[in-house]
Amino acid sequence: MALRRICSIVVLAGAVLGASVATSLAAKDALVTSGLPVPRYVSLKSDHVNVRAGPTKDNDVAWVYTRSGLPVEITAEFENWRRVRDSEGAEGWVYHSLLSGRRTAVVTMKSKDDLASLYDRADVTGSVTAKLQVGVVANVKKCDSHWCHIAGEGFDGWIEQQRLWGVYADEKVQ
Repeated sequence: MALRRICSIVVLAGAVLGASVATSLAAKDALVTSGLPVPRYVSLKSDHVNVRAGPTKDNDVAWVYTRSGLPVEITAEFENWRRVRDSEGAEGWVYHSLLSGRRTAVVTMKSKDDLASLYDRADVTGSVTAKLQVGVVANVKKCDSHWCHIAGEGFDGWIEQQRLWGVYADEKVQ
């Protein structure tokens, strides 16, 4: 009788442990649901994107993005929700279908009054084709880990990668 009780306790302990492991694995899978790397850069698909305080529609809208194509960095995932951070450091939760894999970037400089040079080739000895203000959003065509080929309304050329928010340092984009 004592052996049967011990076996029952072992089976019960195994079932509890198995359920606990299954719960932990399910929780882990719920955190990263896309299978894509986190963090990563994406862009806003719409010109009206609600950013919420948490990853459900029950959470209040903290603010609304009103610029399609704006780059954001995904810093976490929960089911169909993505926690994003923008170039100013603001973070909140966005529903996944409002995001696009299209790569864009924002021009950044040390001073807001500085202009970023855009060149005809990936070389500072190239011809300057445009000067871009801080905050200009561009489509990222390609990056070689030092230079990015970008394009936007009225401009197309190469910019030093360090002048952009929306691509990682030394990242290669094809």
